[in-house]
Amino acid sequence: MFRRQKTRKAPGPDGVSPSCLKVCAEQLAPTFARIFNRSLELCEVPSCFKSSTINPVAKKPAITGLNDYRPVALTSVVMKSFERLVLNHLKVVTSPLVDPLQFAYRANRSVDDAVNMGLHYILHHLDTPGTYARILFVDFSSAFNTITPDILQQKLIQLAVPASTCQWITSFLTNRRQRVRLGGITSDTRTTNTGAPQGDETAYRQEVERLVHWCSQNHLELNPLKTVEMTVDFRHLQVPGNHNLSGPEMDRPHRLRKKAQQRLYFLRQLKKFNLPRELLKTFYTAIIQSVLCTSITVWFRSASKQDKHRLQRTIRTAEKIIGINLPSIQDLYLSRTRSRARNISTDPSHPGCSLFELLPSGRRYRARYAKTSRHRDSFFPQAVALMNSHHS
Repeated sequence: MFRRQKTRKAPGPDGVSPSCLKVCAEQLAPTFARIFNRSLELCEVPSCFKSSTINPVAKKPAITGLNDYRPVALTSVVMKSFERLVLNHLKVVTSPLVDPLQFAYRANRSVDDAVNMGLHYILHHLDTPGTYARILFVDFSSAFNTITPDILQQKLIQLAVPASTCQWITSFLTNRRQRVRLGGITSDTRTTNTGAPQGDETAYRQEVERLVHWCSQNHLELNPLKTVEMTVDFRHLQVPGNHNLSGPEMDRPHRLRKKAQQRLYFLRQLKKFNLPRELLKTFYTAIIQSVLCTSITVWFRSASKQDKHRLQRTIRTAEKIIGINLPSIQDLYLSRTRSRARNISTDPSHPGCSLFELLPSGRRYRARYAKTSRHRDSFFPQAVALMNSHHS
């Protein structure tokens, strides 16, 4: 863990830098291993490892209140290494019991997977005539800052985490000393005991009520500004009271193109300094192509020909600047889709794995049946088709 430290990261309040741990890993590891093992035996975290300095970072140019700041905590680098070791242990214990539809903080899961799974369920449902889908997007206000150690400990015990580990985590989260630093001014230290370092109409309403009740029990406050409802309804006559979205298709391709074009400026500047083509290509791949590929498995098939043409024009501009051929927007979509399909189909724990069902021959996957073009153009039917074409 010490050898993996990123030397550019800032040290915590104890002043121990990542570069020090990395360079002196061999000499320091035995001593800190004894300290850590003793900490686990006593189920107690030393207070010096629980101090943190909070740096407020502005989220927007014009500050109107405290909510316009994002608190960034500088904590002990040594403690972060200890946390990762405990986290590895927790993942082994809790993975079999974690909801398969949880995508955050899990290996081989992504935002795109969450969106594609959601779209699959919705579009499959909408294939049935006379149906619509109602979706609630929920956001919590400062969720990590409202964690109550006692409630967290109960949930960890339910996940079969050993009692001693639960007590150690509770110790880690209680009596934490924090101070705020803004510029050259540092506040007095305070101690905190909450937080952690960072279908049917009736059934629908009951589910929402259950959610609100669960939030209340677990000290989670809903953020009304970011909690919204969306109804997906392709019928000519919608249910009264539904807020049907009938505006233009998603503007993600337009936003991505605008962002990529802004970054072409830097590519041109690097070209003026006569950087080698390989370095220019590396810059393009990391800074521009990565933008073009953002959630490409979600939006590409539903994007208009005009949007795709404009994105391809951005790539051609980059080709002229660098002087080499680059993967087209179509090629990027195909490669990303095949890659995600392979990773999902070989991971039995992934909720989308069952959608890649092998035929008795064992060489091809069963095609996903879809009645509408919008369903056929979604990720999973297209991914299965691409996997089968590859095997052919």
